[in-house]
Parts: sequence; structure tokens; C-alpha cells
Amino acid sequence: MFKHIMVPIDLSHLDGLEHARKVAADLADHYGADVTYVGVGADTPGALGHNPKEFAAKLEAFAKEETASLGVEGKAHSVICNDPTTDVDDALLEATSDVGCDLVVMQSHVPGLIDYIWPSNGGKVAGHAKCSVMVVRG
Repeated sequence: MFKHIMVPIDLSHLDGLEHARKVAADLADHYGADVTYVGVGADTPGALGHNPKEFAAKLEAFAKEETASLGVEGKAHSVICNDPTTDVDDALLEATSDVGCDLVVMQSHVPGLIDYIWPSNGGKVAGHAKCSVMVVRG
């Protein structure tokens, strides 16, 4: 059913993404799908790298470790933008086309009052992606 699964990854908050990572690996195993871990980084120095090349290398190292431990085929895809905090939704939507996925599995929080004013990242991606999106809670 699914051939290519995209998993948005924030390298600063991997513990909070554990459920989505496991769900994506389970689906990839079940369907024989490939997984692409997508990270959105800045073009300026930060905690995840001094430059886009360092950020991409950290994401690639994560993807290799993750796929080896979960037993799935996968790779990394980094997206660099000026301000990842404000551009993450659009960057992830663009990445769905760039990587050619047919399913996005992403973690999100339980909606609160503010989400009726500003949708969560998962809400925006689910509402605008041209592929299937599974938003995983918890």
C-alpha cells in the first residue's frame, strides 16, 4: 500500500518523537516501504551544526543509526531555510514532493485552545499535503 514514508525529525527533540519513529518503522516493515527522515535546519550556526553541511551530516548519522536499529531501509533528507521555526510547515510540505513520499508519519501534541488559532505543524501538513499523513499523538 505505501512505498515511501517520510518522517519529520527534530534532532533537538528525538525523545518526544519516539512514538512516531516506531510507528513509521512498523509501517515500513509491514509494507516493505523505504523511510526518509527529514530534518529542517537553519543556514546559520546553531546547536545542530555550524553550517548546513554539519546539520546534514548529523541528520544522516541519525538516519543510519535509526534504520540499523529498527531494521528498515532509509535515508536522510535535510532542508535548509532562513528560520526553521516559522518555515518548518512549508519546508515539510515541499519535502513531501522532493522525496516522493506517499505517506508522512509525524508526531504532534494533543490539540489545545491555541491550535484553533494557529494549527500545529502536524495539522498544517495534514491539511495541505498531497499525500497521506498520519499524525501520531503521545
